[in-house]
Amino acid sequence: MQIIANLRKEFSFIQGNYLILVVSWILMDFAMELPGTYYPRYVEELAGSPTIVGVIGFASFLALASVQFPGGYLADKYGRRWLISTMTFGVALSYIFYAIAPIWHFIFLGAMIGNFCLLYQPALLAMIADSLPSERRGMGFSIIMLITRVATTPAPAVAGLLYSLYGLVPSMRIGYVVVVVLFLIAAALRSRLKETIGEGGKIDPKELLNSYPKAMKESTEVWNVVPRSMLYLFISGLFGTFSNAMVMSNFLFYAKYQLGIGEALWWQLQTYLVVTIIILALPCGKLVDKIGRKIPLLISYFIFVPALLLFMYGDLVKLLLALPLVGLANVLMMATLSSLQADLVPKEQRGKVIGFTNFVNYVLTALGMLAGGFVYEHVNPQLPFFFLLVFLLPQFLITLLWVHEPEKREE
Repeated sequence: MQIIANLRKEFSFIQGNYLILVVSWILMDFAMELPGTYYPRYVEELAGSPTIVGVIGFASFLALASVQFPGGYLADKYGRRWLISTMTFGVALSYIFYAIAPIWHFIFLGAMIGNFCLLYQPALLAMIADSLPSERRGMGFSIIMLITRVATTPAPAVAGLLYSLYGLVPSMRIGYVVVVVLFLIAAALRSRLKETIGEGGKIDPKELLNSYPKAMKESTEVWNVVPRSMLYLFISGLFGTFSNAMVMSNFLFYAKYQLGIGEALWWQLQTYLVVTIIILALPCGKLVDKIGRKIPLLISYFIFVPALLLFMYGDLVKLLLALPLVGLANVLMMATLSSLQADLVPKEQRGKVIGFTNFVNYVLTALGMLAGGFVYEHVNPQLPFFFLLVFLLPQFLITLLWVHEPEKREE
């Protein structure tokens, strides 16, 4: 009985908005992982190529970047709820284009529409931070990764089964129909969220358009009022954003064409990675809450080095060693970065900071995906992974020297 009481106390913060967001994320993450397992090959089968995958990523992330300033500004001015619930419906419907695509141009169109609807992202991230007590943020963000990964654990396996039964293109179409349905259910759930800042309310579309100049101005000026450590944390992340984008769409191509890992084995490796994340999520979250954010973040940079080298020069055995390291580094990095940002930024400024950060990160992601696809196909398939490896050094040094945890965490 005492154990049950302790568990209830430990996880008592899983309620209200946080619970709704977690449940909706379970549905959406499973849905996205289902076609995501073979997405680059789907584009290739629809008359695309690694370069085209990079072009789609470039354009869609620019679209995503373009809505971050108004998204953050409106989230702080009018509240989080309306943006999140309404725009999730728009994202759901955008995946119809993926499901019916006769050629890759339809995927391009769907990606643009969906990413414009992700105007709600700053509001979503701000609402998570608003809904978690400061002493449980490490655990809270780790639980998001854990629960969503539990939901996605069967997704690669289901994708592999559909692939074996129907072939690549038909199985991907089925996967995207599932995405539309589950996203619509998640959007309906999110309509039950409670506002966390101000009274909230519906936003006039005219206000959305007219707010852009003011949103850019206020989102830029916010760096004058947040702690300097937040600025250095942002700068450090830029190196990782660009280099990660260079390899984002190339992992499957590299595994298939350079390491000889076929599609049938790929989903099994993806499942293996997810299982390691599930095992590591709660211990890592507890560690981040107990010893602080900075040390686990620095450790995560170190762990990525052997993980990347094992993948770059890999075979099946080396990949089995690399993937748990990738899982550990990812869990530590997500829990620490999200928690540290919430610790440093006041509640009333979170939307603008997230909007500005997302804008720059998405522009860099767009450029990185475009560059990564071109370099992989036309220069050297290993070179994008070298960039990712080298850019770990400035991230580590900036974090070590100039990022400091606050004496008192923001609520």
